[in-house]
Amino acid sequence: MAQSITDLKVGVVLNHSNAPYQIISNSFMRTAQRKPVMRTKLKNLMNGNVMEKTFIAGESFEVADVGRKTIQFLYKDSDNAYFMDSENFDQFSFTLESLGDMANYLQDGKEMTALMYEGRPISIQLPPKVELKVVETTPGIKGDRAQSGTKIAIVESGASVNVPLFVNEGDMIRVNTETGEYVERA
Repeated sequence: MAQSITDLKVGVVLNHSNAPYQIISNSFMRTAQRKPVMRTKLKNLMNGNVMEKTFIAGESFEVADVGRKTIQFLYKDSDNAYFMDSENFDQFSFTLESLGDMANYLQDGKEMTALMYEGRPISIQLPPKVELKVVETTPGIKGDRAQSGTKIAIVESGASVNVPLFVNEGDMIRVNTETGEYVERA
């Protein structure tokens, strides 16, 4: 049990309505003659729903016991992505719909982290940046510079990324998995 609303930080996982909710945004408000409040946006880690909840100073809340485990991505088909626990080799899957944009950055054999709740995986966490090979883009032209604009490139996972004009097919690039933006050439 946490006692202070200042413990409600982005990334903290709470038990709410018998489900794990992660705080994705928060804002502290204090007005004259009223108790301070923390307005939060919570994401249900089981089904992905987002809700808003306001916590009043003195209100109790329970921090969820969420563990982390190293997993390996195996493959994906038209509906699911399949993973393997690196410790006991158990396999499990998530629907591509539940993974959302994260599915665009999955690479066969790469390790990542799974969030575990009550002994079962509920979500994955990708590394902040991944290296992907450009498989399709318009060719670069002599004189293209880093500051002269961008073009669309399709990477090996099927995602579309805006890249500088000097990036060509076959180049390895780093992509930020949170924003989907080009970072640098690898």
